[in-house]
Amino acid sequence: IREAAEALRKHHPAVANTRTEILPLYARQSAQEQQRVFAPAKGRRVVLATNVAETSLTVPGIRYVVDSGLARVKRYSHRNKVELLQVEDIARSAANQRAGRCGRVMSGVCIRLFAEEDFQKRLAHTEPELLRSSLAGVILRMKSLHLGEVEDFPFLDKPLPRMITDGYQLLDELGAVDDARELTQSGRELAKLPLDPRIGRMILAARDGHCLREMLVIAAALSVQDPRERPQEQLGTADQAHAKWRGNEQQQRSEFLAWLNLWKAFDESWAHQTQRKQRDWCRKHFLNTLRMREWREVHTQLHTLCGEHSWRENEKPATYEQIHKSLLAGLLGNVGLKSEEEGHYLGARGIRFWPHPGSALAKKAGRWIVAAELVETTRLYARCLAKIEPEWLEEVGAHLVKRHVYDPHWEKKSGQVRAWERGTLHGLVLYAKRPVTYSRIDPQLARELFIREGLVQGDLPEETARHARFFQHNRKLLRDIEQLEHKTRRQDVLVDEELIFAFYDAHIPAEVVDVASFERWRKDAERAEPKLLFLTREQLMRHDAAGVTSERFPPQMEIHGQHYPLSYHFEPGAEDDGVTLTVPVAALNQVPAARCEWLVPGLLEQKAVQFVKTLPQKYRHRLQPVDVFVAAFAEGAQGVHGADEPFLRALTRAAEEKMQLKLPLDAFRSEMVPAHFFMNFRAVGEHGRILGQS
Repeated sequence: IREAAEALRKHHPAVANTRTEILPLYARQSAQEQQRVFAPAKGRRVVLATNVAETSLTVPGIRYVVDSGLARVKRYSHRNKVELLQVEDIARSAANQRAGRCGRVMSGVCIRLFAEEDFQKRLAHTEPELLRSSLAGVILRMKSLHLGEVEDFPFLDKPLPRMITDGYQLLDELGAVDDARELTQSGRELAKLPLDPRIGRMILAARDGHCLREMLVIAAALSVQDPRERPQEQLGTADQAHAKWRGNEQQQRSEFLAWLNLWKAFDESWAHQTQRKQRDWCRKHFLNTLRMREWREVHTQLHTLCGEHSWRENEKPATYEQIHKSLLAGLLGNVGLKSEEEGHYLGARGIRFWPHPGSALAKKAGRWIVAAELVETTRLYARCLAKIEPEWLEEVGAHLVKRHVYDPHWEKKSGQVRAWERGTLHGLVLYAKRPVTYSRIDPQLARELFIREGLVQGDLPEETARHARFFQHNRKLLRDIEQLEHKTRRQDVLVDEELIFAFYDAHIPAEVVDVASFERWRKDAERAEPKLLFLTREQLMRHDAAGVTSERFPPQMEIHGQHYPLSYHFEPGAEDDGVTLTVPVAALNQVPAARCEWLVPGLLEQKAVQFVKTLPQKYRHRLQPVDVFVAAFAEGAQGVHGADEPFLRALTRAAEEKMQLKLPLDAFRSEMVPAHFFMNFRAVGEHGRILGQS
């Protein structure tokens, strides 16, 4: 309307010459601006009005009505749970009502900017408000009055089932109904309050949260039309006057607190003033006097209502947290999380909204906010904003938070199975990765993971592992058998982990789910049977590792009277796969290379076989059968093993002596022999620190 008025003034300069007056008329105007249409006109007057002039006001002296056939209608969206202000075609009854505006005192003309055929197709009457509003309040009253099921009630205009479902969903969000759609204690108390259910729920929460005094002021403000006025020609001055109610830096985080600051100033000013001075005060601060009085009257009614229920107002000023937790009790559907994209917020159930451009927090609202209302015009806008913390949402909306637990895992430090929890409210992520104790969620799986990771894998807390004799015994047995596997380069000696798991599973009761419960049980169980959890060598081995002796696989190598440790590792491709000799770096040049070529007795025959296989066919077939030749070579080498004769020279000598075959040394192709048949060397420093390995 303002744009249309400006366009008429700008593009029709004759208006000024003909003393034609152009006046906007809409509900958000100040009373002074609205009164201008009732003042006597000095010339032609053009009134640009919303449908407020259709029934609410009768403008005198109207001769012509130009009807666009459109109106902005407030409609509730059950899908997004927000109010929509949509431009829609008006009904025939509304069009006739508009036409009647020009025939009050004399004949007039109505010009409709739509075809008569279009007019005849329109609805006869405007859709009842019951069919385009939230039914939560209606359902609440019907439930409290025991009027039966809402679906069966004989409404004149029966609401759609989805609107009834939406009403129940809102009541569930407010904690007013249970899963059986019956009123809860909060619902019964809420039904006694003649208020919108959302505002009533805020008051109940404020009563319990010790901020009832502040909430009555805010609730009354939210129940009436905003009294702050912004005349078009004084926008800057009005905004400056209203800015003083925002308070200090702490209070500027919330526009709800501006109501409290305004109320305090308003209450002090009006306490002992005449009505004329009250009007002057309102005019000075760009406030609508009638709406301020309405706010005061609603507050008085709420105050009286609380007195009737013996609800006492708090004496100490409420904190920011107390006030906004109480607000959240009624506004859980109006919260938002700032999107990574600039400008908008992610709201409940996947909606997107923007802070209203006129909001003081439009550009600094924060990561989490709550809004008094969400209204869709050209965009979905949030009005009256406040910064909040996600922890408050989790507390206030506990009955709505959906928790998803994922990735259960063993945690050695705490000695229990932990998992991550993701909490969402209406699809908004409150927290993404919160650690939780998994035994409370799935004790059976927690027990299994405790046995597999803690006992079978040996990942117990150090304190527990150090004092558990069975654990020390079993781990030593496992290490010994694993060492046998490394020496023999076979992975079929130690039994499968499932058999070890089955052993513990059979002995440990079902209620043991972590280290704490295990230790309580073990202390009593081992008094009766001290070796209850001791494994035996026979239980851990698939077969006997015959031939794996300290003579064939010695733990150390003697060189020039010094003993250097040998280690065995079976991991093809690894740097230390095979046999590794650990030598101080100072003695490294004293280690005879020929001695190390012989490795250890247990691998001598296998190494000889590998080298024979690299010989050309003309030599290799002369050494058949290879196993017999190699066995004879190994037996004959017993006396020279450990001497300084190179391995290949000894092998060629054996071929010449036993098979009358003269082999040149370059006939062997060492590069074709697997790496683990060559000695690895690990050089260590003075304090045992590894300096290099090859």
